[in-house]
Order: sequence, then C-alpha cells, then structure tokens
Amino acid sequence: MTMETRRAALTAFPPVERTIEDGTLRETRRFRGLTREQAIGYLTHLGGTRRDAHTVTGDGWEATLTTRKVPVGPSYRLTEVTVTWSGERAVLEPVILHFRLKAFRAPG
Repeated sequence: MTMETRRAALTAFPPVERTIEDGTLRETRRFRGLTREQAIGYLTHLGGTRRDAHTVTGDGWEATLTTRKVPVGPSYRLTEVTVTWSGERAVLEPVILHFRLKAFRAPG
C-alpha cells in the first residue's frame, strides 16, 4: 500500500472531536487494536516525551491517552486507545497525521 493510498484511506475515519480556537487545535481520535504502550511509543518516536502513564508532550503539543475494552462481535474484545491532542495547529497536524499512518498499519 503506497503512502498516498494510506492517506486516502484515513479520510474514512473522522475524528471524535476537532476544535480550533485561536490557533490551538484540540483533536480526539480512537484507535482499535493498539495498546497504550504502542501509542506512547509512536508519540515518543514523533518527538514527544513521556510525562506519565497517560501523557506525552512534544514541542508545541500534548497528547493524553485513555484505554478501554470494546466488543467486536459477540465474544471478542479489542483494546481501544483514545488519544486527545492539543497544541499549536501548525505543529500538531503533522504529528497527528504521522501517528495515524503508524497506527493504521499496526494491527496488520
């Protein structure tokens, strides 16, 4: 799958929340089949520093992570990681895009 194909596929998954106020972006997205540790690893690879078990901060951005088990079919459950980013829009949008590209291929 090419980079352009992956980017196009990502448009099918809108954010849970997205607000922009005074240049500050706040965006929440959910990712299934990904552990919190994997998500934290992706965020640190993108320039963040783990602050605690649920928070990663980068230059001009912060990400807060929560997890829960969600049903998939009658007897199977997956871990769902919810990431809420906030920070400078110009800095944060590429971080979110690259995170999504990494998470998109993670379960496979």
